[in-house]
Amino acid sequence: MGIFKLKIVESKGVFFDGECQSLTVPYVDGGSMGFLAHHENCVMPIEAGEMKIIAANGEETDAFVGDGFLEFINNEAVLVCASALRPEDIDLEWAQRTKEQFEEELRQKQSRMEYIESKAGLARAMERIKVKSRHTI
Repeated sequence: MGIFKLKIVESKGVFFDGECQSLTVPYVDGGSMGFLAHHENCVMPIEAGEMKIIAANGEETDAFVGDGFLEFINNEAVLVCASALRPEDIDLEWAQRTKEQFEEELRQKQSRMEYIESKAGLARAMERIKVKSRHTI
């Protein structure tokens, strides 16, 4: 299997910088998109959800990834996102409180923009909970 260069930059710094066999990221249509070596050149948005990296040595990394975009050009991928967290770094209690807060906000009368922001916040919190739950023993 071929390898490609991957760099993931999130708001607090570099999350991953190295070679990998594959990358799977959440796509804006609710599904996911996979990348292997020599993928065709593209730039695409990603949404909050679960990401999976298989490094060149075969080591797998699962993580929550926030909204952002991915550029894949000449066998090099750069993913820029709001946040990237390994399951062990996700604070489940905080994510559940945040989820409840956004659910309450959605029950309140809001402007259209506030509604959209609350809905997006709720989706991010739910994805964090899902990633943490899926990878907790």
